[in-house]
Amino acid sequence: MIEHSLALVGFGNVGQAFARLLLRKQAELEKNFSLIFRITGIATGRHGMAIDPAGIDLTRALEIMQKGGNLDELSKTPKPDSMLAFIRTCPANVLFENTPVNHETGQPAIDHLRTALECGMHAVTANKGPVVHAYRELTDLAHAKGLRFMHEAAVMDGAPIFSLLRAALPAAELKGFHGILNSCTNLLLGLMEQGNSFDEAVRYAQSIGIAETDPSADIDGWDAAIKVAALTTVVMGIPLKPQQVERQGIRGITPQMTEEARQVGERWKLVCRARLENGNVIASVQPQRVKPDSPLYSINGTSSYVQFELDVLPGLGIVESDPGPETTAYGLLADWLNIIRGV
Repeated sequence: MIEHSLALVGFGNVGQAFARLLLRKQAELEKNFSLIFRITGIATGRHGMAIDPAGIDLTRALEIMQKGGNLDELSKTPKPDSMLAFIRTCPANVLFENTPVNHETGQPAIDHLRTALECGMHAVTANKGPVVHAYRELTDLAHAKGLRFMHEAAVMDGAPIFSLLRAALPAAELKGFHGILNSCTNLLLGLMEQGNSFDEAVRYAQSIGIAETDPSADIDGWDAAIKVAALTTVVMGIPLKPQQVERQGIRGITPQMTEEARQVGERWKLVCRARLENGNVIASVQPQRVKPDSPLYSINGTSSYVQFELDVLPGLGIVESDPGPETTAYGLLADWLNIIRGV
């Protein structure tokens, strides 16, 4: 039986979904993987920190978060004075980093993951920032330490995008990809097709938790651009920053434009693209009208889609239907299990 001690940095929607998934899968992990675990630390930005080498009561931690309480009451050690001090203090084998994304620099998540690796922990994240801004640094550091830096959930949640290209398609050369990678804008465009104004669509998306209070990262294409940069950096092996992606959001799309497209059988989509041309990557995020014969046409609501163009497979597509924090949580779990399995 293998016992792992886990530390969680960030305990918002994704972190809590991951905790619930661990509880639900606990018996299965023990039976099928001979694996038992303890959560030895949870750190949040606004709801305190807890460290208990013997294991934190996850059910109690979730109850505290649901009530808007403070996790300090669960701690068995003095409270660290910073997130980095928490990581250095917490006795864990694996760190799961799920703080909010910083599109411009990837911080402070990069420092969290770097510190975990330096302290001898495997590092797993759903955060796109470190993948874009420090992929090579963190991967090399993990290799030097005999550890792993994993990030499957950073793009398309639990869908096996990075691992597909890494493990399942040996000797395949990726020439490019395109798709719909931002679920919020896809939902907004669909609502506008139904006659909602742009502002009405945004308010609805906010009411169901799909759009942030400030939805500009989605609406202006930054979230899509950083996902394009992450895929390009990892699966194409060419470092790319979101600032290098030609970017246009959906603010200029009106209900009149969606109606004009509908009348000729087309739909507006925020389309992400990257293609290798003469050794350089040409990448873009921009709204486009798509016809019914496009795979993008039938991607509805908060679903996502990516199609890869490889030298041996000219069109390989993956659809993720209606993702949420639970699917992102599975991506984190899959990364941890693949570390254990040596995949």
